[in-house]
Amino acid sequence: MIEQIMTVKDVATYLKLNERTVYRMALSAKIPAFKLGATWRFKKEEIDNWIAQQHNQISSNKES
Repeated sequence: MIEQIMTVKDVATYLKLNERTVYRMALSAKIPAFKLGATWRFKKEEIDNWIAQQHNQISSNKES
């Protein structure tokens, strides 16, 4: 299986966020990311897992 690597722009489009928001989230480790040289990169699988975790946390909080 080939891992899909995404840029800040790709993630912003995917999550329907501003690129600056994605950059800030990566910088503060609120979203799974890694730096390749001077640029941020994201593994699509990790982003999808992160989305699922966010969804599960929201669902858990509603049940409490």
